[in-house]
Amino acid sequence: MSPKPSWYRPYPIGSSHTIHWSAPTGNSTGSGTGVLSTGVVPPSTETWSTTVGTTDSVPATIITTATTGISSTLVSPSSSAPGSPDACASVSKLVASFTSASPKATPTVPAEIAYECLHSIPFNQSAASDLLESMRPYLNWQTTIAYLKDPPKDYADKIQPPYDFWGIFEAIEANVAAGAYASEYDFGWDVYESFQQAHDGHFNFVPDSVGSVFTFGRTVPLASVSEDGKSLPVIYAYADILAASFGNASFTPSSIVEIDGRNATDFLLDWSQYGSLQDRDALWNNLFYIPAQVSLGSSGTGTGTFSGSGRGRYVYPGAATTFTFANGSTVTNQNFARVLANFGNITSGADIYKEYFAVPTDAYDRALSLATSTTSSATSSATNGSSSTTSSAATSSTPAPGYPSPVVRQSNNLNSGYFLDQPGFEDVAVLAVPSFVGDDDAEVEFQNVNSELIAAALAANKTKLIIDVSANGGGTILQGYDLFKQLFPSILPYGATRFRAHEAFDILGQEYSAIAANYTRSLNQSDDILDIESSAWNYRTDADINYEPFTSWPEKYGPHEFGNDSFTSIIRWNLSDVLTPLNSGGIYVSGYLNRSNITVQPFAAENIIVVYDGYCASTCTIFSELMRQQAGVKTIALGGRPNYNEIQAVGGVKGTNDFPWSYILSAAEEAFVYANTTHQEELNSTALGDYSQLPLYRSSSGPVVNSRDGIRKGDETGTPLQFVYEPSDCRIFYTPAMVVDQSAVWRTVADTVWGQSDACVAGSNAFYGNKTKRDARMKRVHGVRRNIDVQEAYKGLDVHTGEGIVLGGDSIMLP
Repeated sequence: MSPKPSWYRPYPIGSSHTIHWSAPTGNSTGSGTGVLSTGVVPPSTETWSTTVGTTDSVPATIITTATTGISSTLVSPSSSAPGSPDACASVSKLVASFTSASPKATPTVPAEIAYECLHSIPFNQSAASDLLESMRPYLNWQTTIAYLKDPPKDYADKIQPPYDFWGIFEAIEANVAAGAYASEYDFGWDVYESFQQAHDGHFNFVPDSVGSVFTFGRTVPLASVSEDGKSLPVIYAYADILAASFGNASFTPSSIVEIDGRNATDFLLDWSQYGSLQDRDALWNNLFYIPAQVSLGSSGTGTGTFSGSGRGRYVYPGAATTFTFANGSTVTNQNFARVLANFGNITSGADIYKEYFAVPTDAYDRALSLATSTTSSATSSATNGSSSTTSSAATSSTPAPGYPSPVVRQSNNLNSGYFLDQPGFEDVAVLAVPSFVGDDDAEVEFQNVNSELIAAALAANKTKLIIDVSANGGGTILQGYDLFKQLFPSILPYGATRFRAHEAFDILGQEYSAIAANYTRSLNQSDDILDIESSAWNYRTDADINYEPFTSWPEKYGPHEFGNDSFTSIIRWNLSDVLTPLNSGGIYVSGYLNRSNITVQPFAAENIIVVYDGYCASTCTIFSELMRQQAGVKTIALGGRPNYNEIQAVGGVKGTNDFPWSYILSAAEEAFVYANTTHQEELNSTALGDYSQLPLYRSSSGPVVNSRDGIRKGDETGTPLQFVYEPSDCRIFYTPAMVVDQSAVWRTVADTVWGQSDACVAGSNAFYGNKTKRDARMKRVHGVRRNIDVQEAYKGLDVHTGEGIVLGGDSIMLP
């Protein structure tokens, strides 16, 4: 038996620990002295079994053995070639059986049979051609396509290679014209990948065949950790880390060295590229279980893209996954598919197409027709430019496994505040911000939590602040501005942005600016007029590069040439605008209007540190840019690939606004609504007449484009921040404790920035030059809190990205 790692510790009560778990489906509960889904080696040769059924596993007999310790499904589906005509009928029978046993659960079936079912859906050539044609007008809004094809050298060398989106899209069009696709799924996957390979979290189209019928998953979440914070990270089954951290003394964790016969690191590096992020170290982190993501519940990326959360849920992982461990054991687990569609009347792939992909005739209706009709079903959502999916997110309180008791907390963990009261950290407060709000009902609560934590910290004589933006995929733009202004009330945020200049954008600007001229800029208007007055197409909204009002639409529109494309003038948010609540979810930005009393800076810049896991995107990017470039706050990035290189703090999309396609269509409709019959015909002959709702019917979640770039102050090249490489000030590896107990992250950070230790493996621990005068070369590894909730920690293994949740906000990267 191999020696125990230094981070392994016995469970404090007794020599063994009985783990209890409850299946979310409610169909059974099991317990035993042992560990589920692990790669550890127990000391005995005992074999035991139990029947489980969860939303994340196929109901089957699970065998845990002494030679592996990892749960292995011994039941495999009958397999036939992709496109088997019987596959969908088999799924229907399995779903009926599952639903009978667990009527409230999301059904799961073996991944292989679901994949065969998808491949049996017939390809509709004419419908595919119509879909691609209908998508083109919306693609004109994407700001980065020209830069993707010819990116700056740093981006191409360190982030992602050049990518010719239009070349790929036109190749798909050619394949459709040639009838080259064997199934609707083959076509849909190519369309999905054409967007995904741009690695822009604001550029997303998930066809119905890819995301409406099934999503996929694996049964074993992973973690990448350094044993001592200095040695290179290795891969473990996350349940092994839990077992060792909580002290099941009968198990010695063993790292995973191969996956499906390949070197584990190489396999995971390739798989990580299916993620939505751009930075490769951030993509690596997003493979794994990270408490901050789990704290967001179904609106985060759950236990990681490897196990089938985030964008990993759209990727077929094969029929099974085989793990080879450093101790020589090998385990094969069956992969699964979640069944999202109702299979009650489905017996074939043709039935799926007829039931779910065939669209009504009004799906082809264009903006003029929609504007003059009494209904507009596909554009009824996202009228304020918020990204969203199809149904409401849960409003009940969300658990946060691995987090300590908060001083103050938003009910769904969008933000929360903590004090580090352990010896040596008595002056440190923590503000955890894994989101900038994706729910209109949470906007005011989110702002209040930030204010209350700051007030409580000052009252308790806390002088130092850690801001943890792990898992933050963005949210509401002006929430990012507000938090910055709460921390630095005397600094005017720069926040330069620009849109891509094209015909439809220009015409909307002309129309909206003309309509708004007839009304007073006031909240005392009808909702329709307020939408027009507060939109970016009204030149009276926003400020110019010098924070002065625009005087006309042509002044705001430009256009200006950069990077082989055309863009608007630089646009900045006018934070004194009386219509601010319409663009902020109902809040006013601190320091302005009814919050103008916020004038005192609560913490010195050198007493603030921002911590990232690489997922920071969208509004988080905006906040980070303000903190780093204007306030001079330093940054720490966690994790990353197994090397000692510097890594970026911000690894997600750095665009500053995303527009749902439904919002673009709604805006086009609005222009027709306010035009007389003659002018409607004139508008219909322009680019505004090209927008239809067909793509909205054929996507499984709301498609979006990156509508605005962020531009750094003083950058004469006008390079979008999306293509600017910027390493963090310090890089810290995750240790086992840090992926179990979030407070271990904060204690490690505090010790490194202001204390007696140095956990930086790249970059510098000099920070602000205000470290405690002790040996900065010292390395302390902070462990798991003794009072951590063990049962809650295990429940985190069941968290995955939900389908049909609503994520609002005007700058958010959907998981």
